[in-house]
Amino acid sequence: MGLGALPDYPWDLMGPYRARAEAHPDGVVDLSIGSPVDPTPEVVRAALAEATDAHAYPTTVGTPALRAAIVDWFERRRGVTGLDAASVLPTIGSKELVALLPFMIGVGAGDVVVHPRAAYPTYEMGAVLCGATALASDDPAEWPAATRLVWLNSPGNPDGRVLGIDELRAARARARELGAVIVGDECYAELGWEGEWSDAPVPSLLDPRVTDGDPRDTLAIYSLSKQSNMAGYRAAFVAGDAALIARLTNVRKHAGLMLPAPLQHAMVAALGDDAHVADQKRRYRARRDLLKPALESAGYRIDRSEAGLYLWATEGRDAWESIGRLADLGIVAGPGHFYGVHFPEHVRLSLTAPDERIAAAAERLRSAPQG
Repeated sequence: MGLGALPDYPWDLMGPYRARAEAHPDGVVDLSIGSPVDPTPEVVRAALAEATDAHAYPTTVGTPALRAAIVDWFERRRGVTGLDAASVLPTIGSKELVALLPFMIGVGAGDVVVHPRAAYPTYEMGAVLCGATALASDDPAEWPAATRLVWLNSPGNPDGRVLGIDELRAARARARELGAVIVGDECYAELGWEGEWSDAPVPSLLDPRVTDGDPRDTLAIYSLSKQSNMAGYRAAFVAGDAALIARLTNVRKHAGLMLPAPLQHAMVAALGDDAHVADQKRRYRARRDLLKPALESAGYRIDRSEAGLYLWATEGRDAWESIGRLADLGIVAGPGHFYGVHFPEHVRLSLTAPDERIAAAAERLRSAPQG
């Protein structure tokens, strides 16, 4: 598929269902997109305001303060040691990095890009943009010899799946055997809900228990959109193998991809303050504690969803039918069809709605007729 044959943007198909939901007499509850609704923390906004004298061009690699903050955050919050300024790089949000990374590391025609079976669509689009073949697979034994890039996503979007240390090690070992780069998309790592992840960040692909202290061909991506309500700031970063970081940096310098200086300063503030992250997690936990049992009472089964920003639910029928039934309750969700061909009966519901709207959705679900 060339650039002239890109698929239509899938969310455009939601128009009629959104219109049905908006007709609800008590208003729409939009749980379709994981876009934060809570205020950006004051510590971040204050840092942005004090950095508005940005007369000079920023650097692609980021300020020394930002690189140091990323290194410190990885050690403090993720248990990742051994990073330094040469092994981290800020990016303009994480989506552009996901889409462009195959191209930036030289993946092309004849190569395979592996991504999860339940997957954020941009993994596949990144393969399409550079002429490679995308393969949806969670089983390292299935990954073919032509694999040049492997995407892991833990906690997963849309399914909230968490990969433990043993699973991460197995995936990385197979990638190394194939000579492939492996990348962990870890943007929801602070949002664990169940089991051992309820009060601790999930494991990173860069964890020394995974890499044995050798991060070659290994990267991890993180975004401040979810933990710090900074989606509008486009604040993210990548870390890991210094040789890969150098390659990405060189491409990004040539392309003029650099994070604005005031935003870099704001990122330093966000990365250094854990209190606001804990506050935001409490908000999402309270919303989840309302929405999950209400979905179950309405006949939905919640699969995985042990971490992350979504509930991955099914009532055993085609997702579009479920989307329609939810729309009649004034609720907008995302159909499993948008996340690959393997989950046609699931829907994704986000926790990113105001408390009052989450409560309204829960009440409508509890009162919904069965069948």
